Formats: sequence, structure tokens, C-alpha cells
Amino acid sequence: MSDYQRILVAIDCSDDSPALLRRACALAASARDIHLIHVIEPLALAYGADVPMDMSDLQNILSERARDTAQRYAAEFSIPLEQVYVELGSIEKTIQDKADKLGADLIVVGSHTRSGLAILLGSTARGLVPGAHCDVLAVKIEKRKKDD
Repeated sequence: MSDYQRILVAIDCSDDSPALLRRACALAASARDIHLIHVIEPLALAYGADVPMDMSDLQNILSERARDTAQRYAAEFSIPLEQVYVELGSIEKTIQDKADKLGADLIVVGSHTRSGLAILLGSTARGLVPGAHCDVLAVKIEKRKKDD
């Protein structure tokens, strides 16, 4: 039986998400121990507050698509839908806040292979570690070849 009682898996809703979920499932006693989060940064934050148009419709579409994708992954791994969260906010802070609220004892996040300091941790994982009140597992995601 795992030492981890409540695992928060932070996914980006890409094709790499199942690799994170497989790792979390291997660490959890059951799918009921796993919570899934996808955080969408507000477009105004990503592109600057002086965007000359209302982006709320686009933001809503992105949120709906992310929710559909996250729920599909949850169903694939038998994670209850009430344990799936799609939230708007700063990625690291929102993940940390959700982990604290849930009483998570592990956050699982992907880390893509890069160069420099990011070889050790991806930017999201690197941003999570200092403020997290629990363990953070960075799962190495290998870059896919174009032929795959």
C-alpha cells in the first residue's frame, strides 16, 4: 500500500497526460486517492492586459475544451469526476492552493526534457517545489519523434 493518501495530478491536457496518470496510479492505493487538475492561465495574463478585445468567449471555449479533455482522461483512469478540476489562474499558485485545500501529500507534474537548469525540472515543476507543502514528483516526459 502506498504512503500517499491523496495525490493531485497536474495535467496540461496534452497527449502526455496519460503518462502522468499512469505514474500516479502506480503510487495510489486506488483511483479515489487521485485528484486531477488542469489550470488555464487567463489570456489577459498570457498576452498582456491591454488586448483591445473581449477575450471572455475564447477563454470560455478553452475552458470547456480543457474540461472535456480532463474528464475523458479521468474516465480512462477511473478517477471520479468530482475529483477533476479545471481552474483559471496562475498555474503554480493554483496547483499549490488546490493541493493545500485537498490536503494532498503528493503533487505529480510533467517535466519535458530541455536544456540548462530545466533539465532538472520543467518550469511548472520548478515553480511548484518552493511553495508546496507536500512532495512534488516531476515525471520526465520524453520528447516524441516526428515519426511516432
